[in-house]
Amino acid sequence: MNTILERLQQTKREVVARGATVCTPASDEGRMLSTSEQHAYDKITTELDVLDARIAEVRGTEERAGAAERVLRDSRGHGPGVSDADLDAEFRTAIRENSRKPIEARNANRRSGYSPGLEQRVLVTTSGGGLTPTSFYDQIVRHMVESSAVLAAGATLLETETGEPLKVPKSTAFSTAAIVPENSVIGVSDPTLASVTLGAFKYGYFSQVSTELATDSNFDLLGFLAEQTGTAVGVAAGAHFITGTGTGQPRGIVTDATVGKTGGTAVAGAFTGDDLIDLMHSVAEPYARQPATGWLMRNSTVGAARKLKASGTGEYLFDIAVPEGSGAVGTLLGRPVFVDPTVAAIGLSAKSVIFGDFSKYWVRAAGALRFERSDDFAFQNDLASFRGLARLDGALIDTTGAIKVFAGGAT
Repeated sequence: MNTILERLQQTKREVVARGATVCTPASDEGRMLSTSEQHAYDKITTELDVLDARIAEVRGTEERAGAAERVLRDSRGHGPGVSDADLDAEFRTAIRENSRKPIEARNANRRSGYSPGLEQRVLVTTSGGGLTPTSFYDQIVRHMVESSAVLAAGATLLETETGEPLKVPKSTAFSTAAIVPENSVIGVSDPTLASVTLGAFKYGYFSQVSTELATDSNFDLLGFLAEQTGTAVGVAAGAHFITGTGTGQPRGIVTDATVGKTGGTAVAGAFTGDDLIDLMHSVAEPYARQPATGWLMRNSTVGAARKLKASGTGEYLFDIAVPEGSGAVGTLLGRPVFVDPTVAAIGLSAKSVIFGDFSKYWVRAAGALRFERSDDFAFQNDLASFRGLARLDGALIDTTGAIKVFAGGAT
């Protein structure tokens, strides 16, 4: 393809040179082109137009071929940037050379805003499925999502290069409007704003593997580290995303969410179908219909919710049919249900059910996920020591009624 393009460009240069030859006499003599010269010039111009169109066509074909080649290369794990194969080779080379250089895994697709459940990419629409390989970063994030229901439910993820305090505006009340009579003063009604500062708490994971295992190409070292790190960090941070105090740790959803419904006195801490309906409708109207609106509870509470039936019809309110890959275990009253063991169990005054728009909970990730290794720490046992570090924080940035909780009542 390059040979064809070069030949066309050479032909264009020759035609341009002919055109200059036609125009030079008239230019030197300070006159207009003669009839024969104008005819020759018009013919050259037409020839140049044809050549330009052909060059553009060849370049377009070449660019499309290059794009197809990149997609195919990506599907084999050798895409642009740092691929799994590159990271794997870097790990093993570092082990052999006793290198102290940190290995960083960054998200090549930085984004902010609501992204519910597990992010999926599909490059083809046939039954063969997507061709984009799973990167090391995506593996870690996937396991973090699997271990933290808040992330799976659609928390907003903010990624920053550094970890200095990040002040985020926080709304606590809406503006209001009213009918204004003719020639009357329009009243001032500003939203009530506050701010929340997101820091960067460091979560660490540590693991040791034998040097033989680390250098054995048949062992999926990257997959092992990604799964273990993602799970460990997801469990630790996920617990704080729900019940964190905000002092020395992220501020959890339950810490700032208000009670939307308190249980009755029939059974200590238990809820009825009507209680959950009341909780659902206690959420402010703008948030009740958002895509990231759903339920969050622990597994035993899900069991209780699955037994609830509609009065009259006797149909269960819980449906186990959910979109594949959503991370939810079912739907309740038409909204997805996510499970996390950190949510309180059913009990007196316990906030056992959370409902609302989880995109209003923001998670801040500062910098890259960093991996470092040491051969000296366990030198006597010939072990390679790995540590993974992630800097995270989180807080509910909208307390106008985006998320509400159910609190168990007394007997």
